[in-house]
Amino acid sequence: MNYRHAYHAGNFADVLKHSVLIGLIETLKQKQSPFCYVDTHAGRGRYDLHGEEARKTREFADGVLRLLDAPRLPAALHVYLNLVRALNGSRASHDIAVYPGSPLLASLLLRDEDRAQLCELQPDEAAALRALFRPDARVAVHERDGYEALKALLPPKEKRGLVLIDPPFEAQDGEFRVIETALKQAQARWPNGIYAVWYPIKLRQQLASFHRWLKGSGFPKVVIAELLIHPDNSALRLNGSGMAIINPPWKFDRQLEELLPVLAQHLSQGRFGQHRVEWLVQD
Repeated sequence: MNYRHAYHAGNFADVLKHSVLIGLIETLKQKQSPFCYVDTHAGRGRYDLHGEEARKTREFADGVLRLLDAPRLPAALHVYLNLVRALNGSRASHDIAVYPGSPLLASLLLRDEDRAQLCELQPDEAAALRALFRPDARVAVHERDGYEALKALLPPKEKRGLVLIDPPFEAQDGEFRVIETALKQAQARWPNGIYAVWYPIKLRQQLASFHRWLKGSGFPKVVIAELLIHPDNSALRLNGSGMAIINPPWKFDRQLEELLPVLAQHLSQGRFGQHRVEWLVQD
């Protein structure tokens, strides 16, 4: 696998993904009954921003570091930054060495009765993930293809929860077709689950087919949140990213409408930045 998330940890796309994830988990916690968190592409769970890969790209400098001094943040961003700071202990406020991936952020928010199922296909990443969560009885790590694992993991015994689909998109446009197949199969097994799909934005026309599929998928509610830092007219760079949220919690779109303008304000890299929250399906 050529892709390694260590090069991109803490970048603007991670900030969007992780703040939305935190918002979803915090909303799930508003009910007393337990829930299950499923991560199809979990990675290694924790990244070293002082490491060679992160220092080579320094993408985190235009991501998480830009938010450290930001005032009056939405609740999800406030929780996100508090978790990042807590993992870095007594380091100076801007000396962020440890950056949490989605599995670690989720684990820090889960209650004792909640559960996490983490899938990672790459052996070295899966080994790091397993070592990270070995003491945590709430967390199970599966070294297997996350799309295939959904057939076995859904529906969870808790009957409530969230699936994060966050692939590296090495297959480019083809990844959307794989996601669509996985979602269709998951829908048949667990139609009421919450599904959050992260996707890159390079050329706008590359997204049209995926959005059309979501509109015709049969899911009753689908909302998207997108953050652009460059115009979406070049396939040569990551111009933005989005989250498609299927079966979002009640009024979660209002959280997104509060979150996206703040992210755009602090993460913009020029006058071409854009953001939007849009319902693709709303019964």
